[in-house]
Amino acid sequence: MGWIDISMPLNETTAVWPGDTRFLFSLNWSKQHTGSVNVGKIEMSTHTGTHIDAPYHFDDSGKKIHDYNLERFIGNALVVSLETKKSICIDDVVDIDTQGVEKLLLKTNAWKDRSIFPDSIPCIEPGVAECLARKGIKLLGLDLPSVDPIDSKELVAHHELASQDILILEGLVLKDVNPGHYEMVAVPLSIKGGDASPVRAIIRPL
Repeated sequence: MGWIDISMPLNETTAVWPGDTRFLFSLNWSKQHTGSVNVGKIEMSTHTGTHIDAPYHFDDSGKKIHDYNLERFIGNALVVSLETKKSICIDDVVDIDTQGVEKLLLKTNAWKDRSIFPDSIPCIEPGVAECLARKGIKLLGLDLPSVDPIDSKELVAHHELASQDILILEGLVLKDVNPGHYEMVAVPLSIKGGDASPVRAIIRPL
């Protein structure tokens, strides 16, 4: 089996955080007017669709997206199904065998319609970040727009994951992906000073 795209398509119907910039693609120049080329223009939030959060997103002194080596976004990943969970706690992850894996992708299937921003989502509970760090995880991905509750202002999970140097990959599309081991590439744009970046996340079975 070849590469599987696990990133959200970007178009005018892509849900964004309430009040954030909606995605817009338009032609800045058209071939009809230039005589030679079409040139597009994109307007979007750095947190649109599938994206990597940098700690600067929630911590003024945190690392920015350009501070990370590409190796942090490439490598072996483990997809684990945690469907029907109202939240994700230590008991859900403590027995996961992560030997040889630094990237963990959680499949919740809780965000069904990607054109509608959810009112509530399963969140990452306190203590999970420390547990994952002990298991060698350096990147946590999930098929949700956040690791914290939608109405959270404290962003406890974001801060705990950052304190353990675990990167956050949000907005994955895992509904047709079977649990198991994969090779993953989810490289952000090199946005100088960026708080986040959209990614094209792809995996293939090992």
